[in-house]
Amino acid sequence: MSNGTKRALADIVRRPLITEKGTRLLEANKYLFEVSPGSNKIQIAQAIEELFSVKVIKVNTFNPPARRRRVGQFVGKRPHYKRAIVTLQEGDSITLFPEV
Repeated sequence: MSNGTKRALADIVRRPLITEKGTRLLEANKYLFEVSPGSNKIQIAQAIEELFSVKVIKVNTFNPPARRRRVGQFVGKRPHYKRAIVTLQEGDSITLFPEV
């Protein structure tokens, strides 16, 4: 795989999300990631498989609505993001916290 393609895959998956829901999902071998808003499920699955060398079974995505934010008299919106719940094959895992 060329370096440019690997870089494009890394741009799809922005970061893993560590939330209460995300830690509960780890027990079921599911991982929560923030992904680029323009990516689809196939691209997300390919990116996870290439970056972490695992087999993806299923990808669920959701776009939460934009949240309003007020600073003094100015009203705006928070940055848009998309989340993906990635289900891995039995026996595969992703190390979110590598040991030092």
